[in-house]
Amino acid sequence: MSSPLQGSLMLDIDGTWLTAEDRQILRQPQVGGMILFARNIEDPRQVRELSAAIRQIRPDLLIAVDQEGGRVQRLRQGFVRLPAMRAIADNANAEQLAEYCGWIMAVEVLAAGLDLSFAPVLDLDHQRSAVVGSRAFEGDAQRATQLASAFIRGMGQAGMAATGKHFPGHGWAEADSHVAIPVDERSLEQIRSQDMQPFAQLGNQLAAVMPAHVIYPKVDDQPAGFSRRWLQDILRGELGFEGVIFSDDLSMAGAHVVGDAACRIEAAFNAGCDMGLVCNDRAAAELALSAAQRLNVVAPDGLGRMRRQAFPGIEYRQSPRWLEAIGALRAAQLVE
Repeated sequence: MSSPLQGSLMLDIDGTWLTAEDRQILRQPQVGGMILFARNIEDPRQVRELSAAIRQIRPDLLIAVDQEGGRVQRLRQGFVRLPAMRAIADNANAEQLAEYCGWIMAVEVLAAGLDLSFAPVLDLDHQRSAVVGSRAFEGDAQRATQLASAFIRGMGQAGMAATGKHFPGHGWAEADSHVAIPVDERSLEQIRSQDMQPFAQLGNQLAAVMPAHVIYPKVDDQPAGFSRRWLQDILRGELGFEGVIFSDDLSMAGAHVVGDAACRIEAAFNAGCDMGLVCNDRAAAELALSAAQRLNVVAPDGLGRMRRQAFPGIEYRQSPRWLEAIGALRAAQLVE
């Protein structure tokens, strides 16, 4: 049996291999996960070797990536270039194609030695948010829920837990939370009846949820990821969600409203996040490490369930399921 997760921070590294500084940080007990970006990735073999090197130091760490498809796809060279999820919806057999996409994505990520992709996107495409846009399955809540459910089913068949993002919905706010602080002026009733529906209906299929760095001022004056109202009262209380809550990257501009990295990680934990992501800023990561040590945050048991449930091997492209799935996606002109 694998050892329990010790830490509640997910950090990153700069290159395609571990430096001495990276190894030192990985050994910090407050670190519970590592997320890879495009800069860390060359090809499947290199990713497997990097993952193995990380696990040699910390076998308990979660290793994650953003592999949604479309423009948000960190694993590229030697991996299937999945379509943006919005491209699936117009096909007659869209649900089957969504399931195939979820399965292919998960198989490739797991075969590379990683545990999970932060997927699927459950935001609705209201034709307002450029940062969401084609990452969303649909603008209609019911249709988006159906397609996301199929995608999650495919992920589960491969052995990967699903993370729904960005609660309670990023699709209405126009600003990009990577570089600004988005605001959604709608009422709770409007959000509940539209953007929250995928999260409400898929709660029992999601192992984790990632909240949005969006302020919904008619509900709370804090971004959702720092809001007890959103995370405790609504997500946990109203929706009954019992899974893991990951913060979105606490280095994003949308998170800066609450202060420096130490303030951000404390605010995220106090609001109800179980694991905080601090990426693309080593100085901020070190501040967050110090804050997590001071706060004595302990990772919940549920984080362990985010680990990969299967390893498909490296010859997965010879399997009948692969040939069936990739053939269907090619026939629909969704992949090359």
